Amino acid sequence: MATEKSKQLLVLTSSTIAFTVCFMIWMMFAVLGIPIQKALDLSETQFGLLAATPVLTGSLVRLPLGMMTDKYGGRIVFFALMIACVVPIFLMSYANAYWQFLVLGLFAGLAGGSFSVGIAYVAKWFEAERQGFAMGVFGAGNAGSALTKMIGPAIIVYGGWQFLPKVYAGIMLIAAIGFWFMSFDKKEHRSASNASFASQLAVLKDPNVWRYSQYYSIVFGGYVALALWMTKYYVNEYGFSLQTAAFLAACFSLPGGVLRALGGWLSDKYSAHTVTWWVLWASFLFLFILSYPQTSFVVQTVDGERAFHIGLNSTIFTILIFLLGIAFAIGKASVFKYLSDEYKDNMGAVSGVVGLAGGLGGFILPIMFGAAVDITGVRSSAFMIMFGVVWVSLVWIYICEVKPKMEEGHQAMLKIKNKS
Repeated sequence: MATEKSKQLLVLTSSTIAFTVCFMIWMMFAVLGIPIQKALDLSETQFGLLAATPVLTGSLVRLPLGMMTDKYGGRIVFFALMIACVVPIFLMSYANAYWQFLVLGLFAGLAGGSFSVGIAYVAKWFEAERQGFAMGVFGAGNAGSALTKMIGPAIIVYGGWQFLPKVYAGIMLIAAIGFWFMSFDKKEHRSASNASFASQLAVLKDPNVWRYSQYYSIVFGGYVALALWMTKYYVNEYGFSLQTAAFLAACFSLPGGVLRALGGWLSDKYSAHTVTWWVLWASFLFLFILSYPQTSFVVQTVDGERAFHIGLNSTIFTILIFLLGIAFAIGKASVFKYLSDEYKDNMGAVSGVVGLAGGLGGFILPIMFGAAVDITGVRSSAFMIMFGVVWVSLVWIYICEVKPKMEEGHQAMLKIKNKS
């Protein structure tokens, strides 16, 4: 019979593997969408909608799935969700019209809701002082985005784009069965088993939940949006092949997933607030540089006209998005450390709300990226949009967290001064 420690390890391992597969499938249009765009002659905005469609349903179901996890337990909800995605993924191989891909993408996108199920399921198996790290390890399943960029192009080259959904459907089925036999259930973890859905939704009245949702809309929503957009960006901006572009795009996706465990450890050690504050500032700096478009201009000098060009080459660009991926990975974990610290009894519902906000960011941003390119013709406009979102988060965290702490410190110093 398995001990408590071995159950913790098996739950964490099986959940992380299952989430990695779900995330790999959730991001499949980052690779699959490129040959589909060529075949159907889609605009940039249409491509953005296609890539983001699975993200929409994966986001909208996060709240109800999180609530169901609190009520019925994570094991059964996670397994049923994965099984439900197998058929629509497989049917993509036979789609030949734009609307068919959109509809099937909506159903396959349910896989993205696995995060709010798994994060609440895993967190309840660990002690408070280890929850940040455990959730970070689980969240490293975001690396499924990098995995799809590594294996997706190879599958397409081998059997054509129609072969990719068939392979992914098989992977999902195997992962679901493996998860069921490696995971466990605990009735006492069903913290809302006797609660009504209305009482679970009471968390929506908490303003802090919306603030954490804003933070997550950039560190996770921005991560999802760029994970969907980066391969295409490399192809169009630097002229790389699909295979090379996908490999380089993984330089953002991989650290953005794997290093989430580091973010959990840092949040356990230094607090969720401290880590999130510095993550937002780092993201602000990286996105400012990435926003600058390729620019050529002519200057009148004493020797006549002289042409200059300012812009990021592919090497510097890749280094910057690698660093941005690290910042987002740490930030995703730190935001959820807030939740595990403050919402122990309704983690599923709260993580569903915050996950929903982050997922909607991942849905809306790629469409905005495509529309911005169609309107302005400037590809770096994607980073300009994200720069603005980070600025909003920085203002909010300063007003609600940094400024009150500074005022408390000032008041404490005044009291000490008055006593002396």
